[in-house]
Amino acid sequence: MTQKARLYSGMQPSADSLQIGNYIGALLQWRDMQDTYDAFFSVVDLHALTQPNDPAELREKTRRTAAQYIAAGIEPSRSTLYVQSHVRAHAELAWILSTITGFGEAGRMTQFKDKSQRYGADATSVGLFTYPVLMAADILLYQTHVVPVGDDQKQHVELTRDLAERFNARYGETFRVPEPVIQAETARIYDLQNPSAKMSKSAESHAGVLWLLDDVDVTAKKIMRAVTDNDGVVAYDREGKPGVSNLLTIYAALTGRQIPSIEDEYAGRGYGDFKKGLRDVVVAEFEPVRARALELLDDPAELDRVLAVNAEKAAAVADETLSTVYDRVGLLRRA
Repeated sequence: MTQKARLYSGMQPSADSLQIGNYIGALLQWRDMQDTYDAFFSVVDLHALTQPNDPAELREKTRRTAAQYIAAGIEPSRSTLYVQSHVRAHAELAWILSTITGFGEAGRMTQFKDKSQRYGADATSVGLFTYPVLMAADILLYQTHVVPVGDDQKQHVELTRDLAERFNARYGETFRVPEPVIQAETARIYDLQNPSAKMSKSAESHAGVLWLLDDVDVTAKKIMRAVTDNDGVVAYDREGKPGVSNLLTIYAALTGRQIPSIEDEYAGRGYGDFKKGLRDVVVAEFEPVRARALELLDDPAELDRVLAVNAEKAAAVADETLSTVYDRVGLLRRA
């Protein structure tokens, strides 16, 4: 029997709820890919420590993120779904990789430069600086073939490839060099109130963010109040009509329809009908996910048990890689 290629991806538990950009850009893609690949999906809570967190809130957000993975169709029986910190090899390999990472190449990572400029040197942690090295460890531990990521993470996967090749050249063939799978541009979702900005969990205002766990009425109102324009024509034009184009993108992504087909359906009908149609599509998609996630969260002990079982599966693979790495770099085994 042919062994499936391995896939790794993850998201931070940085909010109480995931948003529609996470759902369309990651979860729907993951759900489809778990049948094709030997898939490892992680809630990357160690990465979340690069920003200030309340400990109790971080634990709760971690559970809530895992529950939404499952509710969206990431099934622990078909994928390995676990919490990053439950597998200690992630942090241990990150240290080894940091010793072969150049200070300059780490400093050139765009996300670090952007955040350090925004917050200032004194408010920027070493953890944020080495974030891409931990991400490299996440990926390389599992001898990963493919990494589905957004375009904003492509640079981090390129660093991962460089580190894998550098380690292999220095210590012998150890890591598989992974390939990024970049989501299509059409999957990029923008803020409903500011359609020039990508929808984000860290948005200053939540008025333009569609949260998976929002009540139905809240979701419906946000869609009906979404920014459009004054001409009333339902047509895709990313530069000229960013608000309408964003809503068309969401509609197409959730229904599997082509945008021209949706444009034809709403030709001459105006934005009111179009928004009502989109509202119905989003509510129908979100409501079963929300209900299932809340059901899982009502039994945290069972959710923790599922995550623990999967962490054991992940650790079995990760520890084998880490053991090889320790031997290759010359660390003395404990007697």
